[in-house]
Amino acid sequence: MSRDYEPEAGQWYEDLDREETFRVMSLDPDEGLVRLQWLDGEIEDLDLDEWNALDLELAQEPEGWVDDEVSDEEEEEEEDEDEDDWDEEDDEDDDWDDDEDYDDDDDEYRDRE
Repeated sequence: MSRDYEPEAGQWYEDLDREETFRVMSLDPDEGLVRLQWLDGEIEDLDLDEWNALDLELAQEPEGWVDDEVSDEEEEEEEDEDEDDWDEEDDEDDDWDDDEDYDDDDDEYRDRE
């Protein structure tokens, strides 16, 4: 016998008919929509009537589950760090104009005496 569960963001459920696990990503009470994410990463929106028709049991977060939202944040941080590194390199590269031994006319270094 299944129970009727209210959708709760972050909670994992097992759809007993499909024998698949999903988590509720968000609930929009104004629109009456529940956003789910299945284990394969597929995202699905259900209206509350569809939600209430599901044969559900509460489930635990699957072992080894990686939350894509966290990964996106980490990825953005890495991009920011890369941009900072690039800016520092640009500052260093600006010094090439100051090289007194470089001859712009023949693109060669003059012999240092």
